[in-house]
Amino acid sequence: MNVSNNINGKTLNIETGRVAKESSGAVVVTMGETVVLVTAVSTDETREGIDFIPLTVDFQEMSYAAGKIPGNFFRRDMGRPSEKEMLTSRLIDRPLRPLFPDNYNFETQVIASVLSFDKENDPDPLGIVGASAAITISDIPFGGPV
Repeated sequence: MNVSNNINGKTLNIETGRVAKESSGAVVVTMGETVVLVTAVSTDETREGIDFIPLTVDFQEMSYAAGKIPGNFFRRDMGRPSEKEMLTSRLIDRPLRPLFPDNYNFETQVIASVLSFDKENDPDPLGIVGASAAITISDIPFGGPV
């Protein structure tokens, strides 16, 4: 399935059904040459005794997405997330969290991976749109989309 929309003269494209078929929901969001893959998965068993929504959001900007290959032995892509990646993960998490039911206590993980970055279209908003779309098309209870 493929959905496109024109935003400020640029085409936002959301595609699903071709990649990450084992996840609960997966979308590829494209604007220009910037491409972000967003997947959402959830466990089948509840986590008892918690009073928060167990949601984890990870945003990953790989060096290859911008055409860079790290030259050092300890590749940045394999280590801790950068400050920008952590802040973008929070940026994606904030609008999603209130849209889950209050009694929702299933471990849920959303991963947004930048596959290509054209330096013209910011991948951060594509991550937000993709996360909302991935959860919406999954079987995860969600009061979205964002």
